[in-house]
Amino acid sequence: MEERSIRIYDTTLRDGAQMEGVSLSVEDKLKILRRLDDFGVHYVECGYPGSNPKDEELFRRLPEVSLSNAVPVAFGSTRKAMIGADKDRNLEELLRAETPVVCIVGKSWELHVRTALRTGLDENLFMIADSVEYMKRHGREVIYDAEHFFDAYKDNARYAMETVKAAVEAGADWVCLCDTNGGTMPWEVQEIMRRIRDEIPVPLGIHAHDDSECAVAVSLVAVAEGAAMVQGTINGYGERCGNANLCSIIPALALKMGIAAVPMESLAGLTELSHYVSEIANIKPDLHQPYVGQKAFAHKGGMHVSAVTRDSETYEHIRPELVGNRQRIEVSELSGKSTIIIKGQELGADLTRNPDKVQEILNMVKEMEHKGYHFEAADGSFELLMRRALGMHRVFFRLESFRVIMEKREDGKVVTEATIKVHVRGRRIIATAEGNGPVNALDGALRLAIGRAYPELDDIDLSDYKVIILNPEKATAAVTRVLIESGDGEKTWGTIGVSENIIEASWQALVDSVEYGLLHKKAQP
Repeated sequence: MEERSIRIYDTTLRDGAQMEGVSLSVEDKLKILRRLDDFGVHYVECGYPGSNPKDEELFRRLPEVSLSNAVPVAFGSTRKAMIGADKDRNLEELLRAETPVVCIVGKSWELHVRTALRTGLDENLFMIADSVEYMKRHGREVIYDAEHFFDAYKDNARYAMETVKAAVEAGADWVCLCDTNGGTMPWEVQEIMRRIRDEIPVPLGIHAHDDSECAVAVSLVAVAEGAAMVQGTINGYGERCGNANLCSIIPALALKMGIAAVPMESLAGLTELSHYVSEIANIKPDLHQPYVGQKAFAHKGGMHVSAVTRDSETYEHIRPELVGNRQRIEVSELSGKSTIIIKGQELGADLTRNPDKVQEILNMVKEMEHKGYHFEAADGSFELLMRRALGMHRVFFRLESFRVIMEKREDGKVVTEATIKVHVRGRRIIATAEGNGPVNALDGALRLAIGRAYPELDDIDLSDYKVIILNPEKATAAVTRVLIESGDGEKTWGTIGVSENIIEASWQALVDSVEYGLLHKKAQP
């Protein structure tokens, strides 16, 4: 590893929380802060003191959090025009937060000075210098974020540099160059960094947004050209198109550039960190996200599968376990015999000496996919298919019948009721439940019917439900594919059902979800 110090500055709690649909409570932010600290992040931007009650409470509670690695940062802007720094309310809130480090953002772009601040260019320079000097006078480490720097430099290089030098001369410890609109290309960042890096006597950082999907590339190029700090968010969360994704930047630094920004032992927890933050933010993880996505190291083509089983380097740019992920062999109509053999090995069955069984399962998969099944997103259903074919399946309950009734009342209220008759451990059980729809009602009735026999069911939750119409030209007679995603707090799995009747397709996926969950909870039939 290169002996070079790169500081990771996480702004998930502020910039990330500005993503549409994200609302983090104070407890959520404290949980994420602790997890980032455990991971080895150097700075965590906790919020904008005084901007809202949640951030005010967060900064009040920071002293109760014991941190080993991360330094909490309070974020704010330069003083307002034509007032003293000691009279500025925002700067007072920054001091009141009592964090050892503050980040002050200031205007670099002449356009913003005139249109957003509505003040003069010289006054903006005074605002930057006064604010930084005021924070330094009160003993704070100051990170100066030069907002819109690259756009500003392209528009008026001289003035952009004057704003940065004003911060440096006032005592800023860091200057972080921001691509706030996210439209600067990596080669432009490279050229500008090479021009200016020797003119700025303090360490440089990079803060990129992803509006042109270049934030990761921009950040890595900046590091290659001398930046010593990278600002970003977990999973790239942020307003508009998001921020630079630390889940891609951190492993790229370590595994592609030889720079260990966090301890190498922490790197193996990256996938877990990514999923933890997405769970707290209540955002479904991006399955195809590089490094940490569930599909990042998934293979389904027969040629690919055959190659990676011999040498994973043939189709994987890193070893998945380095970032806490794993290789996945998926099943589809493109699958070859090697895929079935590998899946059998995962279940403890050696199929290398049973080619007829391998061919039988492969034919079954291809026939089912021809009918509309889609096992790439239904790992739970495929495992159950394999177990049935290999005589390894456990029967937890047997359906006698179910009935679903939907009633729309005069007052507009819609009520759905499901009644289910099942046989469980030699007993015939009838259960009825109401729900906000047929699947919800069926799920409730099934849980009532078998829940007493299988208390493990309490840990299994349905987290997502998707319906796909396979042949819409047939209108209401079309074949429907239902995908259900479930989890037990430790792992997630997908199940599938296909039928011309949406309720039947939903039932298939629901039953597979429950059976797979009980199987892996080691429930006894």
